[in-house]
Amino acid sequence: MEKIATRDGYGRALVELGKQNPNVVALDADLSDSTRSEYFAKQFPERFFSMGIAEQNMIGAAAGLAFSGKIVYASTFAIFSERAYEFVRNVVSRNKLNVKIAGSHAGIFTGEDGKSAQAIEDIAAYRALPNMIVLQPCDAVETEKIVFALAGYKGPSYMRMHRNPVPVIHDANYRFEIGKAEVLRQGKDAVIFATGTLVHEALKAAEILKNEGIDVFVVNIHTIKPIDEKLIIDLAKKTNCVITAEDHNVIGGLGSAVAEVLGENYPCIMKRIGLKDMYAESGKPDELYKKYGLDSQSIAEEVIKFVSKKR
Repeated sequence: MEKIATRDGYGRALVELGKQNPNVVALDADLSDSTRSEYFAKQFPERFFSMGIAEQNMIGAAAGLAFSGKIVYASTFAIFSERAYEFVRNVVSRNKLNVKIAGSHAGIFTGEDGKSAQAIEDIAAYRALPNMIVLQPCDAVETEKIVFALAGYKGPSYMRMHRNPVPVIHDANYRFEIGKAEVLRQGKDAVIFATGTLVHEALKAAEILKNEGIDVFVVNIHTIKPIDEKLIIDLAKKTNCVITAEDHNVIGGLGSAVAEVLGENYPCIMKRIGLKDMYAESGKPDELYKKYGLDSQSIAEEVIKFVSKKR
């Protein structure tokens, strides 16, 4: 299966979008080679703004461009986007500006860059902002679909991307819709709601579980806010056994979002897989996933233990 980093999908989609819509502009905080916004810069230099290592200024400029009617894509590393959080809150979010923030190199999948560069709280931070929608693609094709979908969405957004290549599970015919989760695998014994890179781990875990006689749904939660409440409730009712999987702190991320939905609508037993309120070490992504229980084998083992607790 072909592997492409989601950030590569972002860069490619920006170029295609720029060809179709002259109102699209892009900004970056001195990381265009890493976020792949340099693809856009090379094609449309007059519509690209390199703001230097000045994330707050980038968000301020993005807000001004949005006020003038532009569709603005602003990218940097996920961890560095947090430096401009107050600007995002008070200028972009409060005014519902058409600024699309793209945070790359998120989670411990960033690997050897270490804990200072591993954003593990960004979903929680952006999810807490009124008017802000939060998305995380699982592959490069979905990233491209999100970039185009956001151009038609009037309002602020945060999209979380990853550094390293991941398997491409979608093709060009994939139909993406903001706020509508995607069921990738049918099941009956439990449901795994996963996002980003953990979607692939969940799919591999499902194969392991199948050999153990356990049949699980696997759902790609690409939109964490607004989350697909109806699907979450429906699958919780079908299985009475819910697992979430994310490369993020379990506090405030996907697990919290799903728990909020179930707590108010259909309380049932639930297991959150992710970082347990801790910073990770530096290392190769696959080694880190194994160490912190985010790899497919660890997920499968957790599900096996958890299914026995079904009410």
